[in-house]
Amino acid sequence: MRAAEPEDLDLMYLIENDTVLWTVGSSTVPYSRYALRQFIERTSNDINTDGQVRLVIALNEGSDAVGFVDLQNYDSRHRRAEVGIVLLPEWQHQGLANEVLGVLDRYASKHLFIHQLYALVSVGNVKAQTLFSNAGYNKTATLQHWLSNGEEWQDVIVYQKIL
Repeated sequence: MRAAEPEDLDLMYLIENDTVLWTVGSSTVPYSRYALRQFIERTSNDINTDGQVRLVIALNEGSDAVGFVDLQNYDSRHRRAEVGIVLLPEWQHQGLANEVLGVLDRYASKHLFIHQLYALVSVGNVKAQTLFSNAGYNKTATLQHWLSNGEEWQDVIVYQKIL
């Protein structure tokens, strides 16, 4: 994992504007390259300042990005953050996401002093449910009618991990 660089703009543009992913998040409008370039340039990469941190998933130092992992909705008082992760389709189903979550756990605990990570996963997203369960997250609650695609509502499962 590493900080976002200007070279990651194309991948960020591709992922942020993937309307399929909009159904699992809160985005409802496309992002321009200009807005994403500004995001990369203006982020401090300090979770205390920005309330979030986006890390690039790269296979090794100097390699191209294959996805992103986010810590968002950071709460410094209660020392918790929400996790979001996305990989390009060709890098899925290889154990990489599980490995990234393990590295993220250590980073969040040791360097950010986060006590708890959580993820909100749609009941229809079986792949993400399996990922978070395999990464040691516990299913703790269901939030009813949490996500809408404009036509119907979906529940989400809350997964939590105490670090």
